[in-house]
Formats: sequence, C-alpha cells, structure tokens
Amino acid sequence: MDDHSVHTEKELLLRKSVALLPWLVGSISVLVGIILYVVVFPPLGRDGGAPQPVRTTADISPTGQLRAGSSAYFLPARFQLDSVPVGPEGELIRYGHELIAHTPRYLGPQAEQPLLRLAGSDLACQNCHLQAGQKPYAAPYVGIWGIYPTYKGREDAISSLEDRINGCMTRSLNGRALPLDGREMKALLTYMKWLGRRVPVGEKVPGQGFVKFTMPNREADLSRGQLVFARQCASCHGADGQGTKAGTTYLYPPLWGPHSFNDGAGMHRLQTAARFVKANMPFGATATHPLLSDEEAYDVAAYFNSMPRPHLEHLERDYPNRQKKPVDCPYPPYADHFSQHQHQFGPFAELAPRVKSGE
Repeated sequence: MDDHSVHTEKELLLRKSVALLPWLVGSISVLVGIILYVVVFPPLGRDGGAPQPVRTTADISPTGQLRAGSSAYFLPARFQLDSVPVGPEGELIRYGHELIAHTPRYLGPQAEQPLLRLAGSDLACQNCHLQAGQKPYAAPYVGIWGIYPTYKGREDAISSLEDRINGCMTRSLNGRALPLDGREMKALLTYMKWLGRRVPVGEKVPGQGFVKFTMPNREADLSRGQLVFARQCASCHGADGQGTKAGTTYLYPPLWGPHSFNDGAGMHRLQTAARFVKANMPFGATATHPLLSDEEAYDVAAYFNSMPRPHLEHLERDYPNRQKKPVDCPYPPYADHFSQHQHQFGPFAELAPRVKSGE
C-alpha cells in the first residue's frame, strides 16, 4: 500500500469520526438530561402519589419516617401541589396554600367576603413564612404539625397550632382571630400537615425556625443599620420602608408604619428579626449563603424595629411568668432591673438569658 492510499484512508476515517461527533455529543446530552431529571424530579411512587425525594437509607427510620437530621425535608419535590390528590383533603391543602400565598385576597381588608376581612393589612403569611412556609430557616411550616400542642412562654400555657395561627393573625397581620371551626382554619392546618408528612412527630428538624448565630455583644447601632437598609433593603422595601405592591399583594412587605406587623409580633424582637434577616435578606440570601454579616443583620434589624408600627393592646399580659420572658422582648414589665431600651437594642449577654429566643 503506497503513501497516497494510507493518507486517503486516514482522511476518510477522520471524516467519519467528525460526522459521528454530533451524534455522540447529542447522546451524552440526552443521558445527562435524563439523569438530572431523575435527580430533580424523582419518579412517582407506586401509588402514583407525590414524587419521592432522592434520599439514602440513612435518611429513613425503621418506621418509614425521615430522620430528624435528614436534609430531605425541604426538597422542592416534596411540595409540588400537582401531586396533591383530588378530593376533600386535596382541596383543603390547595386552599391552605392559597391562604398563605395570597392572604389579602381571602382575609384582607378588601376580601370578597366581609366576614373574612380579619387581617388588619394586606400582608401575606408568606411575607414572613417565605415560599408559602417551605423555605428552611424562614419560619417554615415543615414539621410544625408534629410539634404542637406545646408550651409557649408568652401564654405560660400549652398552646395548640390553632392558637399559634391566630397569634399570627392578631400580631403579625395586626388583625383578628380566625374562627376555630371555619374552613380557613381547617385549610391552614391541612396544608401544614401535608408539608410535614413523614417528618418525625415531636422532633425539631434542621431548617425549622431561624438560623442561629451569636449576637454582637454591644448595643445595636441604628445609624449603621440605616446605612445597611439604604444599601441592601430600600430597593425592594422602599426608601420609606413601606414595601412594594402588585395590586393588593405586597411583593416586598412594609417593615414599619401602619401596614406592618404590630409591636406584639415575634418579628418585633431584635434577635428574632436579625436571625430571619441573616438567612433570608436581601433577596437571594440563604442560611448557607448569607449576603449580610452578623453585624449588618443585627444593626439593620434594630433599625427597622426602631421605627413606628401598630400597637397591640394589653402587651403587659404577655409572659405572665416573667422568668420565661425572652431577653429581647421589647416591652415591659421585666423580671430584672435592666432598662426597656437595653432589652430592645442590647447588649444582651449581660442580661443572663433565661430562655431560648423562641416565642
């Protein structure tokens, strides 16, 4: 075989290889796509129910529940409303989601049914319980069904989940309580139960509540907080802190003023607000990828909580056992000799914390 023939065969082989390259790349792309689809959108269970999140056997207890340390509780695949079965329970789950995501439409001052105009503003539940209560470290509802009834220091009594919901109605939404036997209360409870399916009953799991971090051991600096607000928050919440609306719904809620949460709400406490801000603000922040430092979260939370807001009557009745009152509760009376100002703005270390920061 002469050199010319060898060269020709090599050239033909090269051309064939080049021709096969698009097919090879396409096949690899399809394979990668299938793998990603299975990971992100796991297949339905045998009963056709909700897609099952990818997890290892280490995530599952002998009873079939997700273990308390599992990271699978907050996988988006668990919360697809399309997977909710048709029927009375499914209708309540979907309605509960609607109530959380679009609260003003159903419970706000302009709600279609006058008897349901119970919220005192156009705030939505998901303005605090982000992503309809599904986002970790943003006061999620995941697992809350299995924690209640539980002791709450604010009442110094065992409280039900209905009590907790109505606490949000009267404090965070600055309104009135939902009827306990109404369809709205049943829908909220059913939705929360659905979010917490397979979560161990009675156990708190990673992602519930708020992210933990040590507060700076100093009084909050309101001037620095104002600068953080102007730089990081005003573009969404407005320079005046009054939020941004789309119709009757807030895309970004007011942080103070007549349409914000009242002074009896949990978010009016500095440590609670700072922990919420740390893991969730500005938009795009998460607990694992925060966008503010501890100092910035602390100062900006103090700044917006220093501003005027609606007042809830009879706050002196909260925490009848003063020893159970959180150190950052911004209103008296207190069991110690420290000032209201220090309880509101710190420093907190010398207040000798008696209870955890939760409500």
